[in-house]
Order: sequence, then structure tokens, then C-alpha cells
Amino acid sequence: QVQLAESGGGLVQAGGSLRLSCAASGRTFSSYAMGWFRPALGKEREFVMAITGRGSTIYVADSVKGRFTISRDNAKNTVYLQMSNLKPEDTAVYYCAADRGLGGSLSARRSGYVYWGQGTQVTVSS
Repeated sequence: QVQLAESGGGLVQAGGSLRLSCAASGRTFSSYAMGWFRPALGKEREFVMAITGRGSTIYVADSVKGRFTISRDNAKNTVYLQMSNLKPEDTAVYYCAADRGLGGSLSARRSGYVYWGQGTQVTVSS
């Protein structure tokens, strides 16, 4: 069982930056691929970015490419989402997620993740 807790959300002006953090419980954090998702029109949760357990592979959605980066610190059981050049359309609740920890392929699908945090609100004003 993995428990996830996001933090770092807030209100920022367009063009600004925020760094989200997701702290995970457990001793085998490096076994889990981690992803970030947000709600989108017509989708319960839209893929944003994902990273493998040791950080060797990263997937990124086209909508955030060049503006967002994902990283992780396995010693701190934490994954980060650095968001720059934020736009009003980035306004959403951001959720982090962990996969089953079995070492499978990195997924950009919501169904590829089984553990979810409660989310952190990001609001970008124009």
C-alpha cells in the first residue's frame, strides 16, 4: 500500500511558476513509477507527466511540453512537478499517482496507476 500526499499548489499569475511535491509512504519508493494528472474537459483526469522508478524514462503531455518538468528524489520518497510559464488553462487540481510497482512499462493512462493522492489546487490568473 502506498499513500501519497501532494503539496505546493496555490494561486499564481500567468507566466509564473510553481513546484508541486508528492510525498509517498513506504520503503520501496524507487519501485514505483509516478505520474501527475489533472482534470480536463471530457476527461476525469488528463495525463500530464510520468517518470519511472529510477528516473530513466519520462513521458510528457504535449500540452505542457517545454513548460513542465518532472523529477524525483528517491531518498526523500518525493516526486516533483516543476511548472513554468503557467497559463490560465493550467488551472486544475493536480493529482499524483503511483503504479503497481512491478516494473512494467511507463504508462500515460490513468488505468496504469493504482494509488492516488488527494490533489492540490493550482489556480493561474490572467
